[in-house]
Amino acid sequence: MRTKLVVDTVSLSDHNEELGLYQFIVTFKDRTKARVFMRKDPAWKITSINRLLNIPCTICRKDYYCKCFERHSVDIERQLVEGEHLQEALAAEAK
Repeated sequence: MRTKLVVDTVSLSDHNEELGLYQFIVTFKDRTKARVFMRKDPAWKITSINRLLNIPCTICRKDYYCKCFERHSVDIERQLVEGEHLQEALAAEAK
């Protein structure tokens, strides 16, 4: 069974404006969470992604670190940029 990771909510965790580096906590529809490191110069690009160990991986069912989210980073990046989740997270932080 193939699991599709669908982005639900995004919150800004940390950022460095000078270097254009951002760290987001992404929650998916299946309740899994990931820490996503992104760079903006001039377009958004994922540099790294790590699954947070709140529940077992919904793709491989392992309860420890795996590389499943890295293999899906292109799809996750597309959802974050096209779905305007990043702008919403940055706007929420600015308030």
